[in-house]
Amino acid sequence: MTVVCVPDPGAVGLLGAVPDGVEVIVWDGRGTPPAGVERTEFWVPKVEDEGDLPAVFAAMPELKVMQLTSAGVENLVGQIPVRVTLCTARGVHGPSVAELVLLFILASQRRLPHFQDAQRAGQWDLVEGDDLGGKRVLIIGAGNLGDETARRLRSFDAVPILVGRGARDGVRARSELSDLLPTADIVVLTLPLTTESKGMVDAAFLARMPDHALLINVARGPIVDTAALLTELTSGRLRAALDVFDPEPLPEGHPLWSAPNVIITPHTAGHVRQAGPRAFALVNAQLRRFMTGENLLNVIAGDY
Repeated sequence: MTVVCVPDPGAVGLLGAVPDGVEVIVWDGRGTPPAGVERTEFWVPKVEDEGDLPAVFAAMPELKVMQLTSAGVENLVGQIPVRVTLCTARGVHGPSVAELVLLFILASQRRLPHFQDAQRAGQWDLVEGDDLGGKRVLIIGAGNLGDETARRLRSFDAVPILVGRGARDGVRARSELSDLLPTADIVVLTLPLTTESKGMVDAAFLARMPDHALLINVARGPIVDTAALLTELTSGRLRAALDVFDPEPLPEGHPLWSAPNVIITPHTAGHVRQAGPRAFALVNAQLRRFMTGENLLNVIAGDY
């Protein structure tokens, strides 16, 4: 009997029918482990909250697969035993994240925050917006999130330019950013947080962006130097739309809350009704691959 551990009773329903020979137990990785956890071979932790990892791994000596329902693994690097294969949910959240990027862009370009303020004040205050046709959009992060975003932008006649660690067909290299940034109307961050990307968007990076350009971060907060961004926002030179922050959650009274030229959402890009069903459809497929000895998808190996 193969034991699968999921984080809560709701996940049992989302997982759906499992193959014969599978036993599903529930544990969120905290407190006293329930009976049977020691036989777990396939673990699905709570999204972006894996609990006390050393304690969990000690409680699961037979664990072989750790299947996430999120894509980022920066908090797990160096913590996974060699015996455990770590798999992400790459591809699950791409559509919803890309939709939020488009929402940010359209809201900012068409001055929606201005009109909302005018509506609350009961004022008919007409200002000129801008469209997306011909706009150059640098998408830094050429994985699934970047691809999904680029595909949607093309339908608005924008010009997406994907940027990855290295150049390949259809993708420019990060080493070219110094030349690319001055040509960008919009810069979208969809890359993972790594030692290389942490603090990448600093004062020098922002200074290369043209006046009135828009920075969008749906990746991870620490990729952006918050103080440097605040300087550009308060001067009125740049605009921003942020779903992730450093620190996060964004504390009460933080200067970003009252900064001009910024749209803020509370890490909501993947928080849509179909996220759970999509994530656990992947989990179910991965479990079946595991049971039949097929290669698993989205395996994290080597450098991240």
